Amino acid sequence: MYVVICIRLLLQVCIDWVGELSLWLMKFRALGKYGNWERGRQRVKRGEKSSAWAATPTSVNYHFTRQCNYKCGFCFHTAKTSFVMPLEEAKKGLKMLKEAGMEKINFSGGEPFLHNRGEFLGKLVQYCKQELKLPSVSVVSNGSRITEKWFKNYGKDLDILAVSCDSFEEDTNRLIGRGQGNKNHIENLLKVRTWCKDYKVAFKINSVCNIFNVEEDMNEQIRMLNPVRWKVFQCLLIEGENAGEEALRHAETFVISSEAFQRFLERHKEIKCLVPESNEKMRDSYLILDEYMRFLDCTQGRKDPSKSILDVGVEDAIKFSGFDEKMFFKRGGKYVWSKADMHLEW
Repeated sequence: MYVVICIRLLLQVCIDWVGELSLWLMKFRALGKYGNWERGRQRVKRGEKSSAWAATPTSVNYHFTRQCNYKCGFCFHTAKTSFVMPLEEAKKGLKMLKEAGMEKINFSGGEPFLHNRGEFLGKLVQYCKQELKLPSVSVVSNGSRITEKWFKNYGKDLDILAVSCDSFEEDTNRLIGRGQGNKNHIENLLKVRTWCKDYKVAFKINSVCNIFNVEEDMNEQIRMLNPVRWKVFQCLLIEGENAGEEALRHAETFVISSEAFQRFLERHKEIKCLVPESNEKMRDSYLILDEYMRFLDCTQGRKDPSKSILDVGVEDAIKFSGFDEKMFFKRGGKYVWSKADMHLEW
């Protein structure tokens, strides 16, 4: 009898132990599956991000300086620093971008002709066309510091020069802040237009549609100037640049509604070279490289910088650019941008 009881107790202990062991094994397996799933989920998330952000830098806007001689009230790339990358370092970064797939470089600012009286810009233009052999090299300028000498030295290597002009009424330009001293912005624009024709550079106009020019009719002047493209932007707010406590500009009073923007576009719908860009199209469809060669992510309504391409390479930096490649192509970001292919009558 005693032996039977001992055997029963021993069997019960064994059953309990096996049960505990089975339960522990089940928990271990479940934990292992969860851990593998969680790691896999993280890999997928990282992979999804890499896949989403692994864009090709087909067209890059390099704002190598923030300094400017104008004080446009809606400016969204303001003079927060005075830094300019040394020439050889800038060339190194541009070469890296070319190797990563860049076809077009656009130099902007600030005012790109300010630094070293345009010589720094000229050397970059020359390098990109002659050494890197990029299909398209362009510049955006307010036109106030451009000289004919610059065209003589560097014009042959420049495909497109875009001059910013928001109004053909000088009083309106001054209200906006597009002016300096007694210089007449419209006169400068006309002079640069002539030089573009003389030195075979495609001429473009950029305009920001805002509260001061939204009712203006520019049809006659745009037809007379005959640019290859007339880019019209809806005034855009960027936190820390032209909006918010830390901003150097306050563009809240310049902003217009989408309806007002559409009325402006409707008034100029017969202009064939018109390229409209609403806030939606504009915000995330540009690859913006700042003075430190960092991509700027504008998806949160501000400019969050990546690490410099000189430190981490283009592929890693571009993942943090916020670049919407689909919107880039949807808005017509890639077009005939080499003057050799435009077949212009100079």
